[in-house]
Amino acid sequence: MATNKGKPYKIFVVEDNEWYNKLLVHNLSLNPDYEVSNYYNGKECIENLHQKPDLITLDYRLPDMNGIEILKHIKAEDETIDVILISEQEDIEVVVDLLKLGARDYIVKSNDIKERLLSTVHNIRENATLKQEISTLRKEVQEKYDFEKSIIGNSTAIKHTYALIEKAIKTNITVTIYGETGTGKELVAKAIHYNSRYRNKPFVAVNVAALPAELIESELFGHEKGAFTGASFRRIGKFEEAHKGTLFLDEIAEMDIAFQAKLLRALQEKEIVRIGSNQPVQTDCRIVVATNKNLLEEVKKGNFRQDLFYRLFGLPIELPPLRDREKDVLILAKHFVDTFCKDNKLEIKKISKDAQKKLMNYPFPGNIRELRSIMELATTMTNNGDITADDILLPGSDSVSDILSEELTLREYNHKIIDAYLKRYDSNVKLVAEKLDVGMSTIYRMLKEEEQTSASKNSGD
Repeated sequence: MATNKGKPYKIFVVEDNEWYNKLLVHNLSLNPDYEVSNYYNGKECIENLHQKPDLITLDYRLPDMNGIEILKHIKAEDETIDVILISEQEDIEVVVDLLKLGARDYIVKSNDIKERLLSTVHNIRENATLKQEISTLRKEVQEKYDFEKSIIGNSTAIKHTYALIEKAIKTNITVTIYGETGTGKELVAKAIHYNSRYRNKPFVAVNVAALPAELIESELFGHEKGAFTGASFRRIGKFEEAHKGTLFLDEIAEMDIAFQAKLLRALQEKEIVRIGSNQPVQTDCRIVVATNKNLLEEVKKGNFRQDLFYRLFGLPIELPPLRDREKDVLILAKHFVDTFCKDNKLEIKKISKDAQKKLMNYPFPGNIRELRSIMELATTMTNNGDITADDILLPGSDSVSDILSEELTLREYNHKIIDAYLKRYDSNVKLVAEKLDVGMSTIYRMLKEEEQTSASKNSGD
């Protein structure tokens, strides 16, 4: 459909009455963006469809065929061509049939048709342009998340991941993505969505760990106006937002166990009930979940419902940590450098052998996310065409020696260690607590002590 800006908008006028044919052509030609051709019967119109018109104004009663016959010919040739019927025919059943066959509008003939005609054509053209822009945007997004382009690597481990994604995109099976922080779980979820039959519907992501227990039901199921203090309007939840698309529940293991039973019912019944309502709402969306924990272990600990675990199990995809992906580290590093240079209009930089060796010897606890940050910083820091080992600044690599170089109290050492781990794991308090085998309350208490100490110092200055 030729609706691109800058190109003429092609219109065919098909009308056997010579005077009325000229009237339509005159009115439409008032818009300099319209390229108007006129014909006097159905045969002439059909023979010229190779010119790819955007829109056809069609008289219902033509000397060689009626509107229904020619409309069928047009739609068989190219269903994207918009058709407006213009006729004295006022039989409502005929009009309904024409609209069912794909006519965009029906205008009754009159001598003062100009305003109605131009308004209708304008609206159809604007709608067609919007549809084309949406289609182009969707195509660009789908290309971006072509998984063999977006999930980069050549290692045995990542090839296994490719094979599982291939299986996931062919069905509507629930997918559970396992992997450490920074391994690209959301990227895989998007790759599954945008390469599946759900690609033209919404992808809705929810970070469960970021939702307080008291807000998760409203976030996922929505609420009615007046359901609780502050609910001044009806809010559609994420399940409804993702209808016919994909709902991605990240960090599912962090979901409050009290809400898990409601989630299980929503998944089983394919319906939700907004807070403040008794009316069930049907929902139908593909479910993809992700976690950096072993869900079965969480079940054994009593943190996760067993029945919900089995409902979500579906197809498990375990993302390998970067340290287990062989030379993918170098492939990804080059990709991040090239992308950063392109985005910032810099000359493409090479990664020297010593820098490559340094990267290969580092375990990357923050995985791909950490590698990207390191390479963007290295690209910024280098003064020549090559990125050297000195440009590769590895966060936390010397943190232990730095800490022990000072004479501190045990409490001060504890604070230093916790600060170092919080920086390494993106301030994820739960993950740091697990790594250090301490309670989350211990970390929060120490953070509060630091704030109080800092405030005391500031007040004394």
